[in-house]
Amino acid sequence: MKTFKEVRDRNYKDEYKKFQSSPERIKYRSELVKFNREKGTYGNGDKKDASHKGGKIVGFEPQSKNRGRAEASRLKKVK
Repeated sequence: MKTFKEVRDRNYKDEYKKFQSSPERIKYRSELVKFNREKGTYGNGDKKDASHKGGKIVGFEPQSKNRGRAEASRLKKVK
């Protein structure tokens, strides 16, 4: 288990920057933006995100559902 000091001293901003600047993440984001532009939905404020299933873009869904799904996988499971 990590101590409070280890957690406190962790630089989340640098971790996020490093993760998002990796070639895989840049490619992933560019695919999403390209899909949105092709569909004419890029920057229109409709609160929809391109959704992935099985590694492929399958359509649009509300951003709250799309972004919340990854978070749910990290939550404690209730028995």
